[in-house]
Amino acid sequence: MDKEITNTKDLLQNVSDSIHFFVKDHSPDSWVLLLQIFFKFAFFIAIVYLVDFLFKLVINTVFKLFFDKEKYPVLKSIYAARITNSFSHIIALLFGSYALFSIFYRHPKSFTFLERMMGLFIVFVVAGMLYRGMSAFRNFFIIKKDYYKIIALNAVSQTVKIFGIFVSSVIAICVIFGISGSAIVGSLGAITAVLVLVFRDTILGFVTGIHVATSKNLKVGDWIGIPKYNLEGTIVDLNLLTTKIQNFDKTISTIPTYDFLTTEIKNLQVMSESNTRRIKRSIIFNIKSFKFLDLEEVDRLSKINLIRDYLHEMKDEIIEERTHIENADLVINGRQLTNIGVFREYTFNYLRNNKHIDQKGTLIVRQLENTPHGMPLEIYCFTNDSAWVNYEGIMADIFDHLLVASKEFDLEIMQFNKI
Repeated sequence: MDKEITNTKDLLQNVSDSIHFFVKDHSPDSWVLLLQIFFKFAFFIAIVYLVDFLFKLVINTVFKLFFDKEKYPVLKSIYAARITNSFSHIIALLFGSYALFSIFYRHPKSFTFLERMMGLFIVFVVAGMLYRGMSAFRNFFIIKKDYYKIIALNAVSQTVKIFGIFVSSVIAICVIFGISGSAIVGSLGAITAVLVLVFRDTILGFVTGIHVATSKNLKVGDWIGIPKYNLEGTIVDLNLLTTKIQNFDKTISTIPTYDFLTTEIKNLQVMSESNTRRIKRSIIFNIKSFKFLDLEEVDRLSKINLIRDYLHEMKDEIIEERTHIENADLVINGRQLTNIGVFREYTFNYLRNNKHIDQKGTLIVRQLENTPHGMPLEIYCFTNDSAWVNYEGIMADIFDHLLVASKEFDLEIMQFNKI
């Protein structure tokens, strides 16, 4: 092995000497040194590029054999992130560092400068390789469709990138000027508070990314609502500093990512995934229009199919009960029906028989607390279609019907509000 290294070194020295003396014999004296360094540098770049090309060709060829096979997601992720290219660059630069002395041994001043430049390139390539490693992790989780880990990895990778640039810059300065890294790092102690202030959003964004990933509350593509900003839309990008939300009017809203730690976020994606969406609205009636129903009115309303069985049953019970009480001629005595109560039963049965209502979900028709405007009768149920346009159409059809149907019960509508 040592003999092979020696032979390689001698070969490079021989080529360097050939360039050295050829330029000396065929160039003006004032240009000899400059041209010698130039042609040797060109030769040096050529062999480094050649080594890089050969290693890249071999490594990528091996990875391509597995690239399209789903059973090798790790190799596919590495290849897609181009880590193989960075690995080839590092091998080529290490070879260049070894060959540097053999080519420039006659120019010690140039050798010192170029040695530092090679060290600088190695620092940048290693930093790029580490960042591509983060991209490989992200590609792997994309293949596995683990979107929550992708969010965490986005926060981590962007944080690593920012601090990696800082660390790489410190190392690069140390390499270029040949100074100790501890001297630079030590000088930063006095401005730690300033650095924390500068990177405040970055640190909070990193923490938020980890929180979102571990809690699995949000991911790109989720339909969310943020009451604080009066926003409702789909997350199109969630990174370290900002989150982009596409509103339903096709505009894009951008909010700080760290806001997710302290702001109420409604994740409405579950409605889309379950294909259900809630209806929660009220019809407000004039209390003065409420009344007891006599038997004639009960008979009239019994012709309504949805409450026919209910009214027949209740009528029989009321008649049976009233035969045993005094002053049965007064409607208020004993058991009785009211127009608002019968309408509530009608509304419930109407929703139970509506093909657009999810019958497995909660279905309630209830009275709310009286207001100065009247008594609200709230409809609480879920549609079986979460598409916005379809949902609005279903809800409109339901309330169109109920608003008109209430007239059959002699009810007066005071106001129609969304709660």
